[in-house]
Amino acid sequence: MPSKIQPFKTILFGFAFSPSLRINVLETNRIAYSFGAKLILLHVGEKSDEKIKEITTVLAETDHPDLEVEILWKNGDPFTIISRTCESSKIDLLILGAIQHENMLQFYVGSIARKLTRKVCCSVLLLIKPSAKASPCNHIVVNGLDAPETHFAITDAFFAANAFGSQQLTIVEEILQKEIDITVEDDRSLKKANLTKERLKQREESRVLKIINSLPKDLTLNVQVKTQSIFGKRGYSIGHYAEVVRADLLIMNAPQKTGFLDRLFRHDIEYILSDLPTDLLIIRKPI
Repeated sequence: MPSKIQPFKTILFGFAFSPSLRINVLETNRIAYSFGAKLILLHVGEKSDEKIKEITTVLAETDHPDLEVEILWKNGDPFTIISRTCESSKIDLLILGAIQHENMLQFYVGSIARKLTRKVCCSVLLLIKPSAKASPCNHIVVNGLDAPETHFAITDAFFAANAFGSQQLTIVEEILQKEIDITVEDDRSLKKANLTKERLKQREESRVLKIINSLPKDLTLNVQVKTQSIFGKRGYSIGHYAEVVRADLLIMNAPQKTGFLDRLFRHDIEYILSDLPTDLLIIRKPI
């Protein structure tokens, strides 16, 4: 793993004493270890000897029991407590679980998690299928959106690819259909539309290549990279693409929460949050 780039030094996972406790902690432990991060486990609720014994037993079963782990116990409103803890503990990555629709292979983000995803100060990882045993993360898809925060998303995507030993990283450039702005009526207009598409693809690939070339070589050297231009609605298109190629992780940047970009963020991400195609990592620029 490259030593100079470490975007996730401290990870927070809010845990509940539910049937999924063990599997969530096992998965979160592996992620924190892969990222070289400290793990903080937060329970919003009463502390008791029985609960302490249960979480201690689970931690002893993890793949990396020597990982630095801190357990916090706090009472109050879950959203408020988790948000404030992210700020006070200087959390770089918040891990949340997604919910599966009953009898459907479709995952969505619950109300509290959805609110945290929009409002929290750090990056967020949404897990849809945590596993008791380590499973490979072979293919990562990251957005190449023309936005100020995309550089951070691509940088962290390379970091994750190295950390997980991923075989492929695909950078997807979503191009709005309206940018073509040509009505196809005959062979001549079809040719013109195709030429416009090709120019747009070349423009986006050139922009993304500049980002890649600006990164440390040890971060990009061992990662197989592919760029893919797709036309359609932002958010929906990349989510569908990640599902079709069976990506193991989708990474998207979180645009700044100001004016037009704030509205764009809610619009783009909403397509994915309502039906997660895979685990989703939303990157926020470090404060």
